[in-house]
Amino acid sequence: MAIWLKRGAGAQAKADQDARVRATVEAALAGIAARGDAAVRAMSVEFDGWDRDDYRLSPAEIDACIASLSKQDIHDIEFAQAQVRRFAEHQRATMADLEVETLPGVILGHRHIPVNAAGCYVPGGKYPLLASAHMSVITAKVAGVPRVVTCAPPFEGRPAAAIVAAQALAGADEIWCLGGIQAVGAMALGTETMAPVDMLVGPGNAFVAEAKRQLFGRVGIDLFAGPTETMVIADETVDGEMCATDLLGQAEHGPDSPAILLTTSEKLARETMREVERLLEILPTRAIARQAWEAWGEVILCDSHDEMALVSDQIANEHVQVMTDRDDWYFQRLTNYGALFLGPRTNVAYGDKVIGTNHTLPTRRAARYTGGLWVGKFLKTCTYQRVESDAASALVGEYCSRLCALEGFAGHGEQANLRVRRYGGRNIPYAGRAEPLTPVG
Repeated sequence: MAIWLKRGAGAQAKADQDARVRATVEAALAGIAARGDAAVRAMSVEFDGWDRDDYRLSPAEIDACIASLSKQDIHDIEFAQAQVRRFAEHQRATMADLEVETLPGVILGHRHIPVNAAGCYVPGGKYPLLASAHMSVITAKVAGVPRVVTCAPPFEGRPAAAIVAAQALAGADEIWCLGGIQAVGAMALGTETMAPVDMLVGPGNAFVAEAKRQLFGRVGIDLFAGPTETMVIADETVDGEMCATDLLGQAEHGPDSPAILLTTSEKLARETMREVERLLEILPTRAIARQAWEAWGEVILCDSHDEMALVSDQIANEHVQVMTDRDDWYFQRLTNYGALFLGPRTNVAYGDKVIGTNHTLPTRRAARYTGGLWVGKFLKTCTYQRVESDAASALVGEYCSRLCALEGFAGHGEQANLRVRRYGGRNIPYAGRAEPLTPVG
């Protein structure tokens, strides 16, 4: 039986927080819908201390941000973007259009059609998370989205140069310096100065995630990507320093970021907790990481690897780092995770920043039913049909007519009957009349 050596916040605390966030977001979105740019500007001033006449960055401002970075900065951004683009292109290549003749003269198929406009949110209030620009904009462009809008909040009172450069180099068509609910709401609902998009993507805090949830239906969304979650599954093959480092490396995202250790070794569990406390004395981001660890951190001691796999799938965490003597066993066994990191040589930071897989991933147990952001999220798989012979239309029509009669759908049945009369020469009565109609031709 799994034993919690340390527990995070209880269900009621989470529910209370969710209720506060939900009410705030609902009011904010209603304001944007009613007052457009005026509401967006008021929220930007209130939440970010950021006021300007036009929140869309000009080409000159974008060029200045790029010019402010060193050659090494640009090279590093381009390297990371090349990895993301390469993997996205390989993903796109797996998605072939389809056309097949299922019966003589009956052609069925599907096409993968990109959405016309995508809104990409790039978090950046606490840290300038430029990697989110790679993950969203490049993936959308590889999918073929013609209009990609990006929003990121100001950082220390001005546009974050690294984020702006990443957005531009990734190929964004519009770059706006807006954060939080106001950014997501403006992209989805549209304002006097911003045309609405068809889809919202990108990670964010609890308010951004809730805004996406409330806007779903008016626009599409990638997934519910709330505060970062990380889980380390480890046995005695690794040490406490590595486990603690990987936990705190993600806890620094925000004060509500859960970090969980699953282990079969009580010795490793205790050592990890001691290492966490040691690192929290020296980590530059310790103020945020400590809040997250104290409120949301968990240490779970399991009897066996089977139990660890079961608990992991029940929690369905966003990031799952596996460091055991049987990593491939976990690879074959686990089913509920946003992204899997196998072995001590890799880690969540690689996935977050540079290795090429997408870091916009499901949180809050959404990994039970969806994966993360990828090229396919920007594509609509749309089917079509074509009937090329009279005989084929008449054949399908006869089956369709009888099936419609079973359901009592007279109008549907007449759609089939008309084709049978016209293309098959059968004098089938009109569904709404007693007397037969003369077939055409």
